[in-house]
Amino acid sequence: MAVARLGVGETLGALNAALGPGDPVWLKEKHARRLRARDFLAPRRALQARFGDGQVPERLVQAVAGLQGPGVAPVLRCALTPAGLALQLRRPAVFACVLGAVASYTAPSVPAIPVPRVVLHCPTLRGTPCALRLSQLRAVLVADHLARALRAQGVSVRLVPAVRDPHMATFLQQLCVDWPAAPARPAPDALRTRALAELSPARDGGALPPGALGTVCLKELVEERGRMAGYDPNLDSCVVTEDALSVLAELQEAGQQTPEDAYPGPAAAPGAGMDGWTVVHVVSCEEEFQQQKLDLLWWKLDDQAPLRQKHLVCGPVKVAGVPGSLTASEYYELRQAQVCKASARKHGRDLTSDLAWTEVFRVLSVASIKFEMLSTAPQSQGEWLLLFNSILPFPDLLSWTGALARDTPGLHTAVRTETVRRGQSGRYLLSFILLWVQVRPLASDSVCPQVCRFLAQLSMDFSSYYNRVHVLGEPRPHLFTQMCARLQLLRALREVLHAGLAMLGLPPLSHV
Repeated sequence: MAVARLGVGETLGALNAALGPGDPVWLKEKHARRLRARDFLAPRRALQARFGDGQVPERLVQAVAGLQGPGVAPVLRCALTPAGLALQLRRPAVFACVLGAVASYTAPSVPAIPVPRVVLHCPTLRGTPCALRLSQLRAVLVADHLARALRAQGVSVRLVPAVRDPHMATFLQQLCVDWPAAPARPAPDALRTRALAELSPARDGGALPPGALGTVCLKELVEERGRMAGYDPNLDSCVVTEDALSVLAELQEAGQQTPEDAYPGPAAAPGAGMDGWTVVHVVSCEEEFQQQKLDLLWWKLDDQAPLRQKHLVCGPVKVAGVPGSLTASEYYELRQAQVCKASARKHGRDLTSDLAWTEVFRVLSVASIKFEMLSTAPQSQGEWLLLFNSILPFPDLLSWTGALARDTPGLHTAVRTETVRRGQSGRYLLSFILLWVQVRPLASDSVCPQVCRFLAQLSMDFSSYYNRVHVLGEPRPHLFTQMCARLQLLRALREVLHAGLAMLGLPPLSHV
């Protein structure tokens, strides 16, 4: 009989429902000091808003204490305290349930609900790595991470553009970015014919840029869609080039494939349209204005263009100690040199000529870059802390990440990624690497925005635990049960860690 998976979301939902109708009042505790006494809290101020004098009827307290249901963690006790209504779970039972079904905690908390299929478009990938700015690099990493998160939810994802430049393809492989590559193809005749019919002469007799076919007026579309969706009101026309038509053709073709089609396979029959697709353009802030033009041009030239186009705009990047003029490839070389230097200092010798270490240095360099580009700085610091903050809520994290591209009003959508501030990235990356290496050998004897932050916090919690607790203790019979339980916990942490790394396209390492 399968063991039901416990969930933080299910538990919070049941707790709020037990107090009757009204706004949610329960909070999950995260800090080690508070977790000594309670796991969930309904703050006194929220209770006062719900019950007037803040006194929860005894029958409701008893209902919460006896709470049961699918996915609901078992309750040990519930009592009124100066801070509010405090609840503590039956922790041994939660440990047994979670560690007995570890694999189920590395998948999204609920099956993906019906959502539009997604075309992820990253225009930066039409360039070359030698000209890639750091803000554009961030857009590439965000697009790759979002693709992994959506696919983990079972969402059908198409990636555009297929990479044409061989140097860009090689650079993406170095960065552990999984993106399709294909030769360039001309735009279909129907799209070009429609464009030629819409062309306007150059304004004031001015010459068009080299390679331009003409201009298309976008003013009507801006007035129709711009006020409601958030398009720049200064958009009035777009210069049409063969490259622009190729971009639209590739976006059009991606949406015409069935979910089973392998990119860049044959397109569906003409006229199939893009019903049910959402196009998410992941752009740097410098590219957004041009992408808005292409959005409107697509609607102008293609009657079957998708109604839902969203922009995920990546802001400017400021990395501590790195000049703003540095290109993405130069930035990668800088981080790789720093990783090699740190390793030489640690081991007392240069290991760059050792082929076994070459891949390790590459992955550590990529990990450093991705954490700097995608993570937010953690703010807080035993076994319950690791399970309650790291393993139990991980399915909810995957579900939240996979829901980023769902319908929101307006043109823009958001993803919570920020660069780590000066002085923090090195410290958190070090603790992350220590966790990455230490969990593997221990766990192997016993028989895983927001993901970057989660993994960094997990590394800090584990590092604190590992420094205080002897996992592999004395070989005495009365300690065997405790040791096996701790090894099971580390196994669960490893599975969560590897699942989190996979969301970033990072393979696990066995040594550094």
